[in-house]
Amino acid sequence: VQLQASVGGLKQAGDPLTLSCVDSGRSFSLHALGWFRQAPGAEREFVAGISWSGLTTNYADSVKGRFTVSRDNAKSTAWLQMNSLKPEDTAVYYCAAVYRQLPFVEAQKYTYWGQGTQVTVSS
Repeated sequence: VQLQASVGGLKQAGDPLTLSCVDSGRSFSLHALGWFRQAPGAEREFVAGISWSGLTTNYADSVKGRFTVSRDNAKSTAWLQMNSLKPEDTAVYYCAAVYRQLPFVEAQKYTYWGQGTQVTVSS
């Protein structure tokens, strides 16, 4: 598994933004995926997770109802659709993968990580 996240960017509060995470490896469908973020001076926090089938998802309370995680195993790609962005969503976002069915919420349990992409939301 080799994950590559798309470029984030600078957005205004209320804007949408979709991040993608592409795997250049060959076993994408056997890995649960997680999206995490890390703001300056803060610990990396769980944002959303999706099972290897895509049938099960879970979200941090702070993004529930605004963010949607999805995946297409045929394209070895996952997405994090972020709507109604808020300044507090400003962080470096990471996608991560682990060889199991269901995602973890703990960052340290993930094996593979993308390079991180900056998302900045201005008020």
